[in-house]
Amino acid sequence: MSLATPAVLERAAALPVDSLPAYLYDLTALRVHAAAIRAALPDRVEFHYAAKANPDPALLTALRECVDGYEVSSGGELAHLRTAVPGAPLAFGGPGKTDEELTTALEAGVHRWHVESVAELHRLAARRPRGGLDVLLRVNLPVTGDALAGVPLAMGGRPTPFGLDPADLDECLRLLATEPFAGLRLRGFHAHLASGLDAPALLALAERITDWAVARAAAAGSPIDEVNLGGGMAVDYTDPAARFDWTGYGGGLARLLGRHPGLRLRIEPGRAVTAYSGWYVTEVLEVKRSHGEAFAVVRGGTHHLRTPAARGHDQPFTVLPVADWPHPWPRGEVAGERVSLCGQLCTPKDALARRVPVDRLRTGDRVVFGLAGAYAWNISHTGFLMHRQPTFHLVP
Repeated sequence: MSLATPAVLERAAALPVDSLPAYLYDLTALRVHAAAIRAALPDRVEFHYAAKANPDPALLTALRECVDGYEVSSGGELAHLRTAVPGAPLAFGGPGKTDEELTTALEAGVHRWHVESVAELHRLAARRPRGGLDVLLRVNLPVTGDALAGVPLAMGGRPTPFGLDPADLDECLRLLATEPFAGLRLRGFHAHLASGLDAPALLALAERITDWAVARAAAAGSPIDEVNLGGGMAVDYTDPAARFDWTGYGGGLARLLGRHPGLRLRIEPGRAVTAYSGWYVTEVLEVKRSHGEAFAVVRGGTHHLRTPAARGHDQPFTVLPVADWPHPWPRGEVAGERVSLCGQLCTPKDALARRVPVDRLRTGDRVVFGLAGAYAWNISHTGFLMHRQPTFHLVP
């Protein structure tokens, strides 16, 4: 089940066929969820939304009152957010920043920089930023034990292209103390290491990162006032009703800050903010059998909703029965058994859900896929087979 709200189901049922497939975004649900996140966080924790999760302008605008800013990872995202949420504070992260992106971001007044390499630090300093520039050094910390065992996505704690190797940190700190780098102010460290962690696991990682950052800065004689913990809050696609424990996480961060007076923490969640407020609506084009298994071919597919293919899960869904069947031929149907919901692409990888149980599913019924508000349309391979794009609709 996708746990679609009555308002979403009503809108999904009312969409004309020629509007399908469609994305529905529930802005009221998003605002309520984001406000609850903000309320759970201590005062000294900044809440930035990672725009890469879903940069839809309506969602970005709806979040504006609840977030302290936005994290962008490209010049394209930077330009997009400057238009969608003008004047909002932006932090610029991500590996492989081009010279053009560095220059554009400096001119746009980006307020925080996540520096990923020694070379990037040199390239920033060479531009002699006027008025100074606040930087955080992103470090790929080694993680011992099983802290990252089984995580869906690891960006650190092991060899990756993200951030500084700890061996390069001394060089960055040395450079920042020299005159050519006087325009760069070290504000702290950034260490986003993994995604898909529950609150206790993420808190344990936050404690390791923060204690390391404070101790490392003290040892180097380079005081810091900020530690960026990144995002990584789990979204459980097998249980749409489950939610990350924001209250427990916020309480844990408050206790951590109690040990470090004067320090600020920053989090940059994306998926866990918007995933629950988006739905992908489509219709069943055909129900068929192959070698004893049932398949439902739906309009659209992973070229619109790449999430299940990218993460290897079944996308949760709700069936909206459609009573009308205006055709003279038999209506395809599967009832009380397992069925695979596949799209229109010429590849067996175009599966939104594999061998999932359904009470009843018929040709012509509508399917409402939930948890489609993050890393869905915006990461999909939209040009493959050149099918038409989905339509987009807001549930106010």
